[in-house]
Amino acid sequence: MPSVKRLASDSSKCIGCGACMTACSTLFFKVDDPARSCISVTPSDSGSKITVCDQTCRLCVAECPVQALTVSSQGVVMLDRKLCVGCLACVAVCPIGAIRHYPGSANPFKCIACGACARKCPTGAIGIVVEERS
Repeated sequence: MPSVKRLASDSSKCIGCGACMTACSTLFFKVDDPARSCISVTPSDSGSKITVCDQTCRLCVAECPVQALTVSSQGVVMLDRKLCVGCLACVAVCPIGAIRHYPGSANPFKCIACGACARKCPTGAIGIVVEERS
């Protein structure tokens, strides 16, 4: 039975502090910039809304014309930057905006379920889970 490692979120626990976005953008882009974070926290009527790839719909994998997006043995959708042609078809097809692109960068980016953001979340609103799939 395949498994899927993903970042689970509970927006009701999120206080909107942005620690997750700081952790992500600092780790991967070496800057504290929410626009360069793979996780997005935005204000909502009920507090905060967390948006991050759930690793399961995989529309981006199907849409990629050069197979730059693949699924790892842990069920995580991974981008091979060497194969990516920067067409952003994956960004366009993602129904929740979890694949992101920063203007001027050659490739899109997305959550790879590394857990860096979860380790910085002060309320436990996000965490890594591994789910068995049939």
